[in-house]
Amino acid sequence: MDKKRTLEMIADISNAKGVSGFEDEAVNVIRAYSQDCGEQKEDSLRNFYIYRKGNNGKQPIVQLDAHSDEVGFMVQSIRPNGTMHIIQIGGWITSNIPAHLVWIRNAEGKYIRGIVTSKPPHFMSETERKAPLEMNNITVDVGATSRREAIEKFKIRVGEPIVPDAAFEYDEKKDIMIGKSFDCRLGCAAIISTLQELESCNLNVDVVGAISTQEEVGVRGATVTARTVKPDIAIVFEGCPADDTCVEEYAVQTAIKKGPMLRHIDAKMITNPRFQRYALDMAEKLQIPVQDAVRLSGSTNGAAIHLSEHGIPTIVIGIPVRYAHTHYGISSYEDYTNGVRLACEILKCLNKETIANF
Repeated sequence: MDKKRTLEMIADISNAKGVSGFEDEAVNVIRAYSQDCGEQKEDSLRNFYIYRKGNNGKQPIVQLDAHSDEVGFMVQSIRPNGTMHIIQIGGWITSNIPAHLVWIRNAEGKYIRGIVTSKPPHFMSETERKAPLEMNNITVDVGATSRREAIEKFKIRVGEPIVPDAAFEYDEKKDIMIGKSFDCRLGCAAIISTLQELESCNLNVDVVGAISTQEEVGVRGATVTARTVKPDIAIVFEGCPADDTCVEEYAVQTAIKKGPMLRHIDAKMITNPRFQRYALDMAEKLQIPVQDAVRLSGSTNGAAIHLSEHGIPTIVIGIPVRYAHTHYGISSYEDYTNGVRLACEILKCLNKETIANF
């Protein structure tokens, strides 16, 4: 895997703007980077499919999944003073939202900068200072002085998407990636890297990369991709929340720089235990670092995929992301490469008989 080229790809996919329902820019970047990986298709939800070169249509189908959308916001209304009320797209903690730069798409399709704001402390009562911040007290300001100016000069309109303004960075010495939308743009890049790594391999399975939309609002895109691909087995790539800064050391299961995380359970899927053990045993045999995780909350596209058709054996290969669902995430490139490596090794060994045993 060419590190420089891979980091350029991750940067471009991460930087692309694409909240749930408005993934077009992200999909266009993914399309450009995957054009040599196989036949490409797209549906009306902007789900994007990559049918690997070498598929013969006679072998079991493996779906590689990731989602192209990111958490963000939408313009709900424009106030008389020119600022905007917004709603959340995807899950946010309200206190993390203000005092950040964002991009707002306007009526001309251009993204313009704004600042997420709340009432300054200078004008707060003591009661307001102590009260938890509520979403209806958060606004976005592009510098307009009136509603009319916001509409006519800045071309702001109701229903437009808003994304965090954050640029990808990589620290070579510390092996740290910092940027937005690692959930799940790292997964999107991982599908491309996996297909590239397997380009010259003869496999006993057909592989379809499915980049789904609207995961952050209820795994809607994956519900459609699973019906379209009709896989026999699936691997879900995810940018999963790292826990190494917020739980006791003994309980850490998703630390950065400790390898990808394979979750046994979350709120909406009990991972197929036979496929899960197959992946964990392979990682141990090949000395690929991985982390076991048991999650009480959260979910992935696996929730939709594993219940499709007659039931699909599905595992999640999660690349740990510190501070997921905020403006900035922190991840390790080494965790990314180990996630890709594990997926490649699994795909090299899968065949009809092995899949039937899951």
